[in-house]
Amino acid sequence: MNSKLFLSLLFYTTAISADAFEPLKHLAGITPYFESPPTTPYDPAPPQGCNITRATYLVRHAAIVANDYDYETYIGPFVKKLANTTVDWSKAGNLSFLAKWKSPIKEDDIEQLTQVGVQEATNLGSDVKNRYHGFRNPPKVWSSTAERTTKSASSFIKGLSAGTSPQLVEVNEGKEEGADSLTPYSSCPAYSSSRGSEQSGIYQKIYTAPIIARFNAAAPAFNFTVDDIIGMQELCGYESVINGNVSTPGYAINADSPFCSLDLFTADEWLGFEYSNDLMYWHGIGYGNPISGTIGLPWAKAAANLLLQSNKPDQDLYVSFTHRELPPTVLVALGLFNNSAYTASSDVNTTMPSNEINPNREWISSRILPFLTNIAMERMECNSFNYTEGDYYRVLVNQSPAPLPGCADGPGLSCSGKGFTSYMQQRQNMFGGFSQKCGVKYSNSTDVLGIYGTQVDAVGNGTSTSSGAAASQTSAKGSAAGRTSTSVSMAAGLCLTMAYMLW
Repeated sequence: MNSKLFLSLLFYTTAISADAFEPLKHLAGITPYFESPPTTPYDPAPPQGCNITRATYLVRHAAIVANDYDYETYIGPFVKKLANTTVDWSKAGNLSFLAKWKSPIKEDDIEQLTQVGVQEATNLGSDVKNRYHGFRNPPKVWSSTAERTTKSASSFIKGLSAGTSPQLVEVNEGKEEGADSLTPYSSCPAYSSSRGSEQSGIYQKIYTAPIIARFNAAAPAFNFTVDDIIGMQELCGYESVINGNVSTPGYAINADSPFCSLDLFTADEWLGFEYSNDLMYWHGIGYGNPISGTIGLPWAKAAANLLLQSNKPDQDLYVSFTHRELPPTVLVALGLFNNSAYTASSDVNTTMPSNEINPNREWISSRILPFLTNIAMERMECNSFNYTEGDYYRVLVNQSPAPLPGCADGPGLSCSGKGFTSYMQQRQNMFGGFSQKCGVKYSNSTDVLGIYGTQVDAVGNGTSTSSGAAASQTSAKGSAAGRTSTSVSMAAGLCLTMAYMLW
């Protein structure tokens, strides 16, 4: 193995481990936006000799006051219980702040964007404008129709646009849109929003048990439960994005909530909260759900076709806003953050046990799915030393390069045009056939995302597998080419995983 690379990775890991543990970076789907620690030693900037000529983005909405499910299931009941208790909190040690604490969440504001969310979305627009400073101002930005997504898109446009503002195109969130929407899971009868709750619930009971014992010893009359603990930890995130302030660069916000205190919950207990959510998302919208790749493929394929077409399109930049469910399914469709690339197991779900944390997993929801999470696919024109001159393609997740498995034959682990076309065709073969695999019964369904207008179908329809389960298992196992097999990349993965755990 290259000793210089190993030492640089070791230095990188040590530098990060010197920082204090930050609970706000381990809150899964309610993590405030932060740019992920790099998944490779490669820079988000274009490789030497390359210029970005086209890009597509899929963006989750920015920070909200509270998710309705989180509030109704965990936070609301905890707040009500707290209001009706007779516990003398002044004698309850680290819980004494509860004597004066008041919930910052107003029920009328649930699901609404916070000011932190507005600012973060605006900042992202500015960053994208600066990243692609030679691009034409896009005439359109797309968004699903929920207020939190359209407001995120509008805030993004404010940061992006230096002249005439792009038109905001709202895409229906109906249940009979087939694949032609930014919420295709809503149109897929095979998708269930409750999938993953059982596995997550198992680990919730495990990691909260010592917390419950500790809190009940301090305040026996309150009778803390699993749901109380989940609600308290969720309040760390929601209270921070309600009361906090954004500092740039990096979109860092202060942990403006007493629930974030490491005196209240230890670092291990925050990692327990994170992993319980990782399980839910893994089985719900990740590799543990056979339908995930099929739900994510239409956007991935549409984005690839926009990048691959040889004629100059109407836009250089295509940006779309959606909800938390879609980005992880796109990552599955693309074969990214796949735990089984680092294990010999043939059963993908053994990489996410429900009774203990897998510390070496790739699937970490806090960096896959924070508020404002974004997946970028870029086309680059390269004339780099030792590479054939031409177009190359790559994916970034929250501004961190994420090499496509088995398709890294270009500068900076990018993918050649031929390789990218072949790779996307393979993914089409695995996950194509939305209407069939989703078990659609309504009429006028479609297997493609057509909101961007007429495209040259560079990827094609392929020959899809007959079952979503088979496709998911094929993706989970990975091909020999898709596995990370060199000692250098394995060392990088191990060092960066260690770095993230301490991030």
